[in-house]
Amino acid sequence: MKQSRTFIPTMREVPSDADVKSHQLLLRAGFIRQNTSGIYSFLPLGKKVLQKVETIIREEMEAIEAVEVFMPAMQQAELWQETGRWYSYGPELFRMTDRHKREFALGATHEEVITSLVRDEVKSYKKLPLTMFQIQTKFRDEQRPRFGLLRGREFIMKDAYSFHATEESLDEKYQEMMQAYTNIFTRLGLDFRAVMADGGSIGGTDTHEFMALSDIGEDTIAYSDSSSYAANIEMAEVNVNYEKLDEALREVEKVATPDQKTISEVASYLNVDATRLIKTLIFKTDDELIAVLCRGDHEINDIKLKNVLGASEVEFAAEGDVTELLSCGVGSIGPVKLPLDLKVIADHSVASIVNGVCGANEDGFHLTNVNPERDFAVDRYEDLRFILEGDASPDGKGTIKFAKGIELGHIFKLGTTYSEPMGGTFLDENGRSKPYIMGCYGIGVSRILAAVAEQFNDEYGLKWPKKIAPFDVHLIAVNLKDESQKELADELYSVLKSYRYDVLYDDRPERAGVKFADSDLIGLPIRITIGKRASEGIVEIKFRQTGETAEWQKEELTEKLQAFFTAE
Repeated sequence: MKQSRTFIPTMREVPSDADVKSHQLLLRAGFIRQNTSGIYSFLPLGKKVLQKVETIIREEMEAIEAVEVFMPAMQQAELWQETGRWYSYGPELFRMTDRHKREFALGATHEEVITSLVRDEVKSYKKLPLTMFQIQTKFRDEQRPRFGLLRGREFIMKDAYSFHATEESLDEKYQEMMQAYTNIFTRLGLDFRAVMADGGSIGGTDTHEFMALSDIGEDTIAYSDSSSYAANIEMAEVNVNYEKLDEALREVEKVATPDQKTISEVASYLNVDATRLIKTLIFKTDDELIAVLCRGDHEINDIKLKNVLGASEVEFAAEGDVTELLSCGVGSIGPVKLPLDLKVIADHSVASIVNGVCGANEDGFHLTNVNPERDFAVDRYEDLRFILEGDASPDGKGTIKFAKGIELGHIFKLGTTYSEPMGGTFLDENGRSKPYIMGCYGIGVSRILAAVAEQFNDEYGLKWPKKIAPFDVHLIAVNLKDESQKELADELYSVLKSYRYDVLYDDRPERAGVKFADSDLIGLPIRITIGKRASEGIVEIKFRQTGETAEWQKEELTEKLQAFFTAE
């Protein structure tokens, strides 16, 4: 492609509203343009990268016998009402009404649509398992679209859905998807981790996220420094043996702590370590209030709490509810002499506290020398806290470290979450009607561009991995008015195209400095510069990833390029 005939509007200045590196570079290099908040056009360079990413995804999906479909973006409300998500999904779901007053949603996801499609056509176990996928635009009305392609209101996604007669069949497909996703992100050249995760609004159990490591990631990954263990921080289990102090139990004392409400304030005022404090929180779970305890230096993980209780909703109780229940403010709550009908659940760390400190359920006072089971009862102990850096890895190998990650893919075992309420059933080998057992598998296709841009760049611009670069080679003639340079440039352009290389030929009447700056900004794997030695048949090669340069004879160009592009 001749650069004068394509559309690559590069920018010299960093856009003022672009906060992260990937957003800045994709705008400056002419890959995308913003239409409005969270909505982007993909320009020719961006579209070519998307196509290459999609090709890799299709190859890996088809390798595990997934077949491609294309479902509507506009979905009738009745399908979402069957599963109840029309009412529970929240304001992120774009809703609309047609001229006949019928309600629709713009597809944020397609579980309902695919389930309705299969339930009408697949009636026998003989047609299972079945896996289908699509690559399509999705819509979510994000409250704060940000970071360019990383958090938009319109985005491109690959979503796949599998239907099974048995749990064993779903397990097998889940493992196949795990490997397919690993293959995809490895082929893309990304530094990533597969982590245990929470199902969120999709539902289901047994779920993993695939995270590209990045300092600007919105998710925190807890991983072992000595094994392959990795989990989203919300899901990382804590496997710590807490040591119990060997000291005599002392009598409980009520002490004044005027205006001391936070853990740090109370610890400092009483000159005790935060590990001695018992933090008591009142949560509302569905329609019930419960007391939740943890050590003062820990934080309650509401996802774990929700999963342990099997609750659909978990949130802090309103301050008015706490005052009505205990006649004190939230900063003075303690586990001693709570109402008998109030359930108490505690993190495992609380059981090891000796002569601890807690709220007295009276504003301005705390209790010291409090001990679990002697001074208050706990209904059950569970793993309820967020894991911390330095904790033992849950798999017993090494210690936990933290990293930030960008979510690229998410796979779920849905079970019968959608098939049961939607009447998606089949007849098994005994003629009995059973609901499909389902899996769901998504990849943020447009988000991958941003993740790659975050990981592959330098001070001059982007550095695309070979397999998804919009072009293989950037061919630049320094001075097209020089007959020998133009002649060699035209010759190499023709030869490289005949060898099936995707070539961007900068034939613009621009200064050499402008061409080189744009070339570094765009970030193609190889730059071939035709300059003063053109008459000798010698060109300069620059490798974008390393910045290394070399001079090659034109006769050896194709052979050396082949060696470069076939090397891992």
